[in-house]
Amino acid sequence: MGAATSAPAQPPAPPPPPAKHIFILSGQSNMAGRGGVTRHHGWDRVVPPECRPDPSILRLSADLRWEEACEPLHRDIDTRKTCGVGPGMAFANALRERRGGGDAGAVVGLVPCAVGGTAIREWERGGHLYESMVKRARESVKDGGGGGGGGGGEIKALLWYQGESDASTQHDAEAYGGKMEALIKNVRDDLGLPSLPVIQVAITSGDRYMDIVRRAQLGIKVPNVVCIDAKGLPLKDDHLHLTTHAQVRLGQMLADAYLQHFAP
Repeated sequence: MGAATSAPAQPPAPPPPPAKHIFILSGQSNMAGRGGVTRHHGWDRVVPPECRPDPSILRLSADLRWEEACEPLHRDIDTRKTCGVGPGMAFANALRERRGGGDAGAVVGLVPCAVGGTAIREWERGGHLYESMVKRARESVKDGGGGGGGGGGEIKALLWYQGESDASTQHDAEAYGGKMEALIKNVRDDLGLPSLPVIQVAITSGDRYMDIVRRAQLGIKVPNVVCIDAKGLPLKDDHLHLTTHAQVRLGQMLADAYLQHFAP
């Protein structure tokens, strides 16, 4: 009688896909990115090395599918204008290079939501922009991420750069602080994240009441809200939008702020 044969060894199960560390990118055109966009509304297609794609950086597309991120991040979100380089890819690459501890090895998931030329009143709860941002944020954390990407994820912060459109009238500028605080509260409530970190950018361009908006942004006293200042970053010839170089620097500033204040 022959010797019994043992069942073939089962191959080890593949490791689970890494969870995504998710960042919402929202606001208006300087978050959507106009770096490299010419006065004739074309993009020069110059991508600095700090904004290069990487397999560990994903982007949630307009149809809620995860894909490898590349510039322009907002190409199918801010569709009324030509998009170019924004701060998002420079932020993600800086984060990937500098993070450690609990962040090491995680995939960075970017959720573009910014739309150029929008005032903060257009981001109130119930409006299209706000509800779209919340829907995209909710979809981003689902296992599989609404159609690919795997591993689920956790929203780590909202990155917000907006306010130029509120600097045209004194009324809008003076109302900015209260509306921004309401937006933060509503996003946290609707996402069930009462301590969601928010990194806001103080504007460096705008109309005659820009300084009132800036004071509101720099003066917000809400827990887990940090404001970084874009003042001094170079602007394009339109005196409104950041240059490509400035967008790279802003992305690095956003990464520094997140790592300093919110990373474990």
